[in-house]
Amino acid sequence: MTTFVLATRNEKKKRELLQILLPVLGEDTEIRTAAEAGLADVPETGVTFAENALIKARAAAVATGLTAIADDSGIAVDVLGGAPGIFSARWAGRHGDDRANLELLLAQLGDIAEEHRGAQFRCAAAAVTPDGREFVAEGAMPGHLAAAPAGEGGFGYDPIFVPAGSTKSAAQMTPEEKNARSHRRIAFDGLAAILAEQTGL
Repeated sequence: MTTFVLATRNEKKKRELLQILLPVLGEDTEIRTAAEAGLADVPETGVTFAENALIKARAAAVATGLTAIADDSGIAVDVLGGAPGIFSARWAGRHGDDRANLELLLAQLGDIAEEHRGAQFRCAAAAVTPDGREFVAEGAMPGHLAAAPAGEGGFGYDPIFVPAGSTKSAAQMTPEEKNARSHRRIAFDGLAAILAEQTGL
């Protein structure tokens, strides 16, 4: 059995990542969460999604002696030059306040016409082994931002993000619908493929 540690304390993200990772990595894979491994929060001081994912994975690998998996993700809005980007989780000033972040972003786009509300969810997934090998894969899910929230599922900006080709927000989709096309799915599928090629992982 191969054991990994998943460096996140966000419960909703953890559930989503487990739904994505376990089928890809195989049934003989054990994934320990940050809480189970007793990991402390690590300051995300990087300036890209990939840098922040690697910071978290490095710290978790050192602390546990296991191969660590982490991600950093957020929403990039075209008319805001890619913001909130790496600041998505603390856009309104307090980390993890989904409602405040969403309301602030909607207010900032209040006068922007629908055809100019393009955005994409982006994700960088990283793995770091105890011997220092590092792997990164990235993914994106394009779409646009609705004028008002819709749906009770998901988390973060999901209620206002409508993936390209869909009429439903990410929060109106089932977990299976969302995970089949999400930025995290693309990034973690890529990361899992890299890990599967590495001897001993």
